[in-house]
Amino acid sequence: MKSVLRTGLAAIAATLLIGTTTAFSAPSNASTAPIAPAANRGGIATLNTMVNLPNGVWTDTPLEVTLPRAGTYELDANVRGRLAGTPPLNTSITARLWKVNSGAEVSQSERLVYQIINLNAGDATAGGNQTAPISELIRVSGPTTIRLQARRVDAVGAASIAQVYSDGFGYTSLRYERVGS
Repeated sequence: MKSVLRTGLAAIAATLLIGTTTAFSAPSNASTAPIAPAANRGGIATLNTMVNLPNGVWTDTPLEVTLPRAGTYELDANVRGRLAGTPPLNTSITARLWKVNSGAEVSQSERLVYQIINLNAGDATAGGNQTAPISELIRVSGPTTIRLQARRVDAVGAASIAQVYSDGFGYTSLRYERVGS
């Protein structure tokens, strides 16, 4: 009985193996155009400076990418924010992606990067830094420049340091990749 089962399993395995080694040819109407080089489909830019953020104002950073042509793109940003201040304090940094050509926000791209809430009176400075991701899918009708913007909001007290920045411990970056026409 075992040899019959073994022989049957061997025959099934051979049939599957032969079936999976069959070569497939592309349909005759398939495009033979070469795949665009990676540089035309995606790219990444890194912020190489510190950007100080005034209270309550969306501030342009020099970090931007240009989507080269019409299509659907994945956008990914890593935004590193740094805040410090003396309590009582409630301050935050928010970032978003901005379509420079049309002067409009990339829909729903706003993210809280970092917030300090310390309402204890005292003279010890509170602060730190954190990186927040932004990931969005966008469709554009032609070349489009995307820029990172950020703002600080002081709800209680005032931040003594409020920055979007990069250094050897982490970089703020913006990446795009074309994923469809």
